[in-house]
Amino acid sequence: MIKIKEAVIVEGKYDKIKLSNFIDGLIITTEGFGVFRDREKLALIRHLAQVRGILVLTDSDGAGFVIRNFLKGAVPPDKIKHAYIPDVFGKERRKTAPSKEGKLGVEGLSEEIISRAIARSGAECEITAGREKAARDITKADLYELGLTGSPSASERRNELKKRLGLPEKLTANSLLAVLNCIMTREELFELMENSMKGE
Repeated sequence: MIKIKEAVIVEGKYDKIKLSNFIDGLIITTEGFGVFRDREKLALIRHLAQVRGILVLTDSDGAGFVIRNFLKGAVPPDKIKHAYIPDVFGKERRKTAPSKEGKLGVEGLSEEIISRAIARSGAECEITAGREKAARDITKADLYELGLTGSPSASERRNELKKRLGLPEKLTANSLLAVLNCIMTREELFELMENSMKGE
């Protein structure tokens, strides 16, 4: 596994699935050009850039560079790093035809090629035997225990937490879980929620 400090930004869900096999870190998708119109997603990316920096890993075709340049203009230069994959021609297994430019995207490349691109990016990463922090991860059960899901007031409590942490209000419960694991430990979340209840 490659443990990466920065949030990794990729284009689509298949890229995320590919990286999840060997990357221990937060992976966010732009939904292709969707990030251009999704203000909440862009706000989340900007927040993550401030908290831990972002690593952009888009395809090597024209569309990938349009998305990369958009993010480059949306985030301070010192908060963004770039991993560039080489031009490899071919077709992804799940597709019936090659892409318009005939190049493989992130999902179609080998772990070795992607790992080299990440290593050249200057991202803060280390090789681990597995997900070392898994035992301390915040889980859906924790969110339920804290009243952040599964209760009449869960939505309100999540919104209060997001406001306190400076996160976008429209962040879904699943996305919130991923971000919380990125910025704090399970113990820190429980302490934060306990203090929040005392202040009510």
